[in-house]
Amino acid sequence: MFKHILLPTDGSELSAIAIKQGVRFAKSIGAKVTGFCVMPLEHTFFAEMEIPTQALEQAVKRSKELAETYLAAIQKEAKEAEVSCDLVYERSDFPYEGIIRVAKQKGCDLIMMASHGRRGVGALLIGSETQKVLTHSNIPVLVYR
Repeated sequence: MFKHILLPTDGSELSAIAIKQGVRFAKSIGAKVTGFCVMPLEHTFFAEMEIPTQALEQAVKRSKELAETYLAAIQKEAKEAEVSCDLVYERSDFPYEGIIRVAKQKGCDLIMMASHGRRGVGALLIGSETQKVLTHSNIPVLVYR
């Protein structure tokens, strides 16, 4: 069956629950996991205004700290369950692309991720990283909701 599961996280409560279930599932089938967190790029301009370099550096540092916190939660879950775990952090404005790319690079045969379950106009306007992964991935995706 599945041997290597990618567990993306955005730090949300629903994502944390999906990670717990993902690690539990991995243990039950003898799979390993890779935790993945992608944070947005920090652009040097916004509405034609330059962002001071110091503010930009602080934002990048804070993003990395948040990602490390989110990934540490995955590592803790995996360690407690005695499941082999690798962690990956990346910066991108297109999380779904990073999720698919890292899953391929790491040889994952399943992506397990949360969905916030937006429907109707909200789903159309906001979009969903989960929906984008489902649409573009050749690797099976298990959605926890």
